Amino acid sequence: MAEKACVKRLQKEYRALCKEPVSHIVARPSPSDILEWHYVLEGSEGTPFAGGYYYGKIKFPPEYPYKPPGISMTTPNGRFMTQKKICLSMSDFHPESWNPMWSVSSILTGLLSFMMDTSPTTGSVTTTTAEKQRLAKSSLAFNCKNATFRKMFPEYVDNYNLQQEQAASEQHASSESHQDKSSRSVSETNLDSPGEDMKKVEGLNAVRRNKKQPFPTWLMFLLFSIFGVVMALPLLQL
Repeated sequence: MAEKACVKRLQKEYRALCKEPVSHIVARPSPSDILEWHYVLEGSEGTPFAGGYYYGKIKFPPEYPYKPPGISMTTPNGRFMTQKKICLSMSDFHPESWNPMWSVSSILTGLLSFMMDTSPTTGSVTTTTAEKQRLAKSSLAFNCKNATFRKMFPEYVDNYNLQQEQAASEQHASSESHQDKSSRSVSETNLDSPGEDMKKVEGLNAVRRNKKQPFPTWLMFLLFSIFGVVMALPLLQL
């Protein structure tokens, strides 16, 4: 059970955070246990973590602020192992370096700063920049699958749902645009077809006209003359 001084200190720090939020950091105590805090670190622009939302927990000892807390991260991030305690000078890995003047905001500011570093430590991992960027892009979707995250940070869930709606709307608009282009293409093809059909019909009519031309009169006269001569030959022989 938390000591009275610990509870008062953590309540004071929460009020301070609500009054003066720290950039890129959101932290709140669990409604059922003030010793368990949940936080979200937002990746800074110009870093591989830009656009990422990194969810984690801070477990305070009942003797806080005279003893340091344990810190862990839940969201895959490419810098720290998940669900494992992170070794920091401000964590329970180094009680000898702990300063009771440090607060939740200073602890998380230090964690965010150390996250941007590449120095190895207990609980850290080594990944490529591309891998960190991939994890940053998928971080919010990952967090929203966590029931505790959804309960503690509904504003981030709303933000994610809005992003999904916008993406679906853009995809629908793109699909409609593609269908419209296809329809226009078919219409243009159909508009061109009558002209081509007319040309074919005219060609057929010309052929038919040529076929229906009357037999030449002079040729008929010539044939009759030849026929008359042939018929007259027997008479001449008599």
